[in-house]
Amino acid sequence: MEVWKAAVLGLVQGLTEFLPVSSSGHLLLFERILGADTGGADLFLGVMLHAGTLAALLLLYAPRLWKMVREDKKNLLFLVIGTFPAALVGVLAGDTIDKLFFGGKWLWLTFAATGVLLLLCGGKKQTSLPLTLRRSLFVGGAQALAILPGLSRSGTTLTAGVLCGMDREKAADFSFLLAIPVVAGAVCLELFKAVRDPLSVSAIPLPSLAVGTLCAALAGLFSVKWMLRLVKKRALWGFSVYLFLLSACLLTYEIFC
Repeated sequence: MEVWKAAVLGLVQGLTEFLPVSSSGHLLLFERILGADTGGADLFLGVMLHAGTLAALLLLYAPRLWKMVREDKKNLLFLVIGTFPAALVGVLAGDTIDKLFFGGKWLWLTFAATGVLLLLCGGKKQTSLPLTLRRSLFVGGAQALAILPGLSRSGTTLTAGVLCGMDREKAADFSFLLAIPVVAGAVCLELFKAVRDPLSVSAIPLPSLAVGTLCAALAGLFSVKWMLRLVKKRALWGFSVYLFLLSACLLTYEIFC
């Protein structure tokens, strides 16, 4: 894979990771548009680019995490428990889902599903219930579903948080915090697989991977701050419109091309 293609994919990853439009779905879509050769290592590339957005999250949320470790053990426990569903699904079904969605055949369906979830989030009357064990598991379960490319992780977890009674700002905060251990675990797992079988990821040279990850980190820092502002303004309906239009275009392409 050429360096410039990796840079474009990194920017796509960074910009779409925290916006409720699915970074994994857009990565698959842009891989098709650019003709990027991953040698079947789509999951590895996606997870490594997630390492860039993980760096952006850590930069933004490190003080909050440190405060939780020192003073807020209860919410730290909720955070840890909330990561279990996604970690379990990732380990047991990650490779299978990667093969099923290779090439982006079903993106039209999962993009449309994300659009529906965002409409549910926007239509729910605002409440402000505290984070509990039950709510953390509910949001964590939603994050596990978002392993499907095209089903936005941030959109799914934000909607889940709002549907179980959290206000949008708290739900968004918990959504982003919840991504940190899950993405970190996925990065470690994919690196372990790459070390054991380097030929499986040989189509993605190290310079391309490094440039893509850096671009993802820079774009991700901008994206997460923008998303937090949008949540305060409740300005998410536009993403539903975008996803429905994108879904219709992809379905039309699948039918006629």
